[in-house]
Amino acid sequence: MTSAQASGGAVVKAPPYRLDRLGVVMQPLPGEDSEAEGVLNPACARGRDGELYLFPRLVAKGNFSRVGRARVTFDNESKPIGVERLGVVLEPDQAWEQNAITAGVEDPRITFVESLDVYVMAYSAYGPLGPRIGLAVSKDLEEWERLGPTSFDYEPSLKTDLNLYPNKDAMVFPEPVPGPDGKPAYAMLHRPMWDLSWMSKMGGQSMPAGVSDPRQSIWVSFAPVAAVRADLRALVRLGGHRQVAQPEHPWEATKIGGGTPPVRIPEGWLILYHGVTSGADPHPGAQVSVRYSAGAMVLDPEDVSRVLLRTQVALLEPGREERDGIVPDVVFPTAIDMSEDGGAAVYYGIADSRIGADRLTRTPYTFASPVVA
Repeated sequence: MTSAQASGGAVVKAPPYRLDRLGVVMQPLPGEDSEAEGVLNPACARGRDGELYLFPRLVAKGNFSRVGRARVTFDNESKPIGVERLGVVLEPDQAWEQNAITAGVEDPRITFVESLDVYVMAYSAYGPLGPRIGLAVSKDLEEWERLGPTSFDYEPSLKTDLNLYPNKDAMVFPEPVPGPDGKPAYAMLHRPMWDLSWMSKMGGQSMPAGVSDPRQSIWVSFAPVAAVRADLRALVRLGGHRQVAQPEHPWEATKIGGGTPPVRIPEGWLILYHGVTSGADPHPGAQVSVRYSAGAMVLDPEDVSRVLLRTQVALLEPGREERDGIVPDVVFPTAIDMSEDGGAAVYYGIADSRIGADRLTRTPYTFASPVVA
C-alpha cells in the first residue's frame, strides 16, 4: 500500500468547493517580444503592503521563459480584472537553468513562510537534463535570492535516487508539518517523472521500489525545521520522500501534478491539482490530443502524505475559453488567494497562452469514490 492509499477502504468525501470562471486577467501584449509565446501559469502572493501580486511565466520566442511580476487590479466588487506590469524578477541566467536549445525559469509557486519571515518561490528550471526544481526566497517580492536546485537524499527503501529524474510542479507548505519521524519539518510537494522515452532506450523504466504505476504522480519531501532555521539553504536538501497521490479517475488517467500551494482549511491542507488525459481528440479540430483539467484534494495535517478528501469529478474542465492558444484544452491552476469567507480567487493558465481567474467557494459535502486499501 502506498502512502496515497487510506486504510479500511472507507468512502471519502469530496472537498467542499466549486470553481466558477471570473474571466481573463492577463494576456500577452501585442509586440512585446518577451511575451510572444504566452503569459501563463502564475504564482501569486500578498505583499506586505496588502496588494496582490502575480508572478507569471513570460515566454519569449523559442520557449525562453522568465518570471515576471504584476500587481492585480480589481473592480468595485473585488473581482480581478487586469494587471499592472512591474517587470521581471527571475531570468534563466544560471547554467542549470539553460540547455543547448533554450533556457527557462518556469511555472513558479510562491508561499509565505511566516516562521522564516520569507516568501519562498519554487519553480521549474529548464536545464541540460530537463526540468528540475529550484528555490528562491525574498523579503519583499521584488528582490529574489536563489537557494539553488533541490537535492533529494538517497532513501535506501526506494532503491533509487530521485535526483536522476526530471521534476516539476513543486510548492512549499506555509508552516512546519510533522515529518516521517514525527519531528517538525518544512515540506515540499513535487512531481518526479520516470515515464520517459530515454528510459525505454536504456532497457526499460526504472522506478522507485514499491511503485508499479509509471504515471506521473504527486510526492512530498521534507527538510528538518532545525536544519532550515540554522541555515536557510537547507530548504533545498530534502529527505523522507513519500508518494501522496497517483491517478485514479478518468479525467486524470494520464497523469496528475500539483497546482496551487497548500492552504489550511478546517479539514486539513487544501490543494488544487491538475489531471491530464490524452490519446483522443477532446473536440473536433483539436490540435493536440491532450486535455488538462483541475480538481482538489485535502491532505491530513498530521501526515501530509495521506489524502483525506479528493474530487472524483473535475472542478474545472477546458471549455470554449480554453480552445484557443499555444496548447488548446488546458486549464492549469497555480495560484490561490484566500479570502476571509473561506473562499478564494484562483489564477490559472489558459491554453498555455494567457491567465484566467476563478472564484473558489465552499459548498455542502458530497461523497466521492473510495480510497481503496
